[in-house]
Formats: sequence, structure tokens, C-alpha cells
Amino acid sequence: MGADGVHEGIRRIVRMIPAGKVATYGQVAAIEGKCTPRMVGYAMAGIPAGSDVPWYRVINSRGTISFPAGSDGHETQRALLESEGVEFDERGKVDLSRFGWEGPGVEA
Repeated sequence: MGADGVHEGIRRIVRMIPAGKVATYGQVAAIEGKCTPRMVGYAMAGIPAGSDVPWYRVINSRGTISFPAGSDGHETQRALLESEGVEFDERGKVDLSRFGWEGPGVEA
């Protein structure tokens, strides 16, 4: 499977993340099975505007947004997550035990 196939697999998984939940790059990579967390990041970076892929629901394993704080990307991602009810603490972290997606086929 080439990079396009892996990227499509990543996008398919990210589409499964429900509103109000987040997944980590590593979690998506583990579910996909043929890529690394970095590859997930590259796939998310290549999502075109207006896509049906909720790229903003993928964050890093520390529970934070990977865009630099204060950047347009960071502010956009945070606003989209907050609009779905995801909460951030005073350090800008998401409680993964509360807002983390458990994976495909697992009901909340």
C-alpha cells in the first residue's frame, strides 16, 4: 500500500472520531497499523479546506494541540474543539481520560 492508501486509511479513521472526542496521532497510527504518528501528522496537514475529515480532533499524546500556541492554526483547532464541548485546562491540555476517543467500535 502506497502513501496515498495509507493517507486514505488515516482519513477513514479520523472520520470515525465523534464530535466532542479527540484521538492522538499515535492512537490513529496504531489503529491504521501501517504508519507512524508523524505520518498521521503529515496526512492531517494535507487535508484541504472544506474537507469532511475532522482533522482538528487529532492532538498529541500530551493532550495538547501541536500548532504553536497563539498561531492561527492553534486558535482555529482550539475553537473547533471547544465548539464541540472539548475543554482545556489552564495549561492548554485536554483531559484524555475524559475527552479521549476509545477507538472504533467502542461506544462512549
